[in-house]
Amino acid sequence: MSAPKFTTLGCRLNAYETEAMKDLASAAGVGNAVVVNTCAVTQEAVRKARQEIRRLRRENPDARVIVTGCAAQIDPDSFATMDEVDAVIGNTEKMAPDTWKGLAGDFIGETEKVQVNDIMSVTETAGHLIDGFGTRSRAYVQVQNGCDHRCTFCIIPYGRGNSRSVPAGVVVDQIKRLVDQGYNEVVLTGVDLTSWGADLPGEPRLGDLVMRILRLTDVPRLRISSIDSIEADDNLMLAIASEPRLMPHLHLSLQHGDDLILKRMKRRHLRDDAIAFCQEARRLRPDMTFGADIIAGFPTESEAHFENSLRLVSDCDLTWLHVFPYSARPGTPAARIPQQINGTVIKERAARLRAAGETQVQAHLAAQTGRDHAVLMEAPDMGRTEQFTEVRFAASQPVGQIVPARITGFDGQQLTA
Repeated sequence: MSAPKFTTLGCRLNAYETEAMKDLASAAGVGNAVVVNTCAVTQEAVRKARQEIRRLRRENPDARVIVTGCAAQIDPDSFATMDEVDAVIGNTEKMAPDTWKGLAGDFIGETEKVQVNDIMSVTETAGHLIDGFGTRSRAYVQVQNGCDHRCTFCIIPYGRGNSRSVPAGVVVDQIKRLVDQGYNEVVLTGVDLTSWGADLPGEPRLGDLVMRILRLTDVPRLRISSIDSIEADDNLMLAIASEPRLMPHLHLSLQHGDDLILKRMKRRHLRDDAIAFCQEARRLRPDMTFGADIIAGFPTESEAHFENSLRLVSDCDLTWLHVFPYSARPGTPAARIPQQINGTVIKERAARLRAAGETQVQAHLAAQTGRDHAVLMEAPDMGRTEQFTEVRFAASQPVGQIVPARITGFDGQQLTA
């Protein structure tokens, strides 16, 4: 019996959950299957999911095709009607051992084709204990899932449910286990990471979790994935200022640089809030670098509105941009706004944002020349600095280890050392 094949689309949390599903499927004895973990962040993501399902069916005609993830959770029936699909399971069901036991063996006719329950009724997120993934140098730990906010462009809460947190003790125990296995860096992941703790006794904050991890574990490097800067708490800022093991790289969910558009998005911050946060974080940690998500072409966006987003790149001194050309997502309030922006204009604005981001990257790379960095090796000739910048080495280095490096220059998107 051949092991199931897994394809992951979308976010880092999906990739994390795919690794957990591999363990669950293996333990249940699932074989001769293809599992597609879908994304629903844009309508284009859903289209790509369907395309991938059809491709995998052509390449694996005798395998059973199982579809899960956010797109499957939000619109299960549309995937169930595809001739290529044998089973559709929801985001909660995909993390349950009993689901995979039911999918083992010749499950056709024995198991419901669609197993998708109400994600909004889920109140807990289990701490799925996996051995990390990607490289042997960095492990990812899911500490939170879901989102209580309802940004007008976003469908993800309907795929992930309301915010729920993994208890701090479970997180600390997992990180201790990963450190014992030799991981030198741990990344905390979640859908809305800065909402961690709101559903736990005493309502702790993300900064409390970070400080507890650093106090109770020997993890050499702790990294935080995407955060909502307006929700950064005092302890998180204290950790930025005082904890060298917390890496000086934050990816910010900014989305736009104009106050009116931010209000129409139902974001919880204004332009000045984003600038003030970046200035304060860099004051506390001068080597801090920022990434950011920015949407180009949100409905009603004028050229003046867009220019405010473009200026935000330099005003916040953003280095790593994730630029999203807006696409109307059915089921979201933004899709119903009459004044949608022409697709050609959206592409042109997205290109201008990416160009501004590229300028920032080149400035960042140039500023590192001659500096010393502690680089975590991901491959014999490539690692990443504390700011997550890629470094290429002329000589082989031990994978998974943190090595000292003097930066000699840069080439394209990488530093050289």
